[in-house]
Amino acid sequence: MTSEKHGKITATIASYGKGLLGFIRKRVRNDADAEDILQDVWYRLSAVINSHPVEQVGGWLYRVATNRIIDKQRKKTESSWERTTSDQPESSELEALSATADSNPETQYQERMVWERLYRALDELPAAQRDVFVWHELESIPFAEIAAFTGEPVGKLVSRKRYAVLHLRKRLKIFYDELIEK
Repeated sequence: MTSEKHGKITATIASYGKGLLGFIRKRVRNDADAEDILQDVWYRLSAVINSHPVEQVGGWLYRVATNRIIDKQRKKTESSWERTTSDQPESSELEALSATADSNPETQYQERMVWERLYRALDELPAAQRDVFVWHELESIPFAEIAAFTGEPVGKLVSRKRYAVLHLRKRLKIFYDELIEK
């Protein structure tokens, strides 16, 4: 790595490090996960800078961080449908798919199946729609905050989420009907 590229990486870390870590900490369960994600973001930056220049470094960093947060959440299959903080919305259409409160193998299996099918349906969406849905619905990030770090107007974000919801409703309806009939 040339000293010029090393200098760019060091300057980027100095200017974005604290803000990016704060952004990640708000969205993960503990500081260790936040620091792991941040390290991965810096690693990816160093790899990308070696191959081609990044024009919007700040936007790129936050996009990579968000994608890593989503990946980490997808890997946690043991996560529950129940909300963990009281400041998040109390109910959503996703919670309607939730199994009963008793934790037995059948309900755990149903919850895993719901998450699996949801993620499959999310993977079918264009990245912009998927990201807005995950940020707003699963991570409870307000549209104003999403607009601030993506640079997109709130109206466009709402529209993207609407298309995502319509797609997910269609894809999950059959599974939802099967769960309700049981």
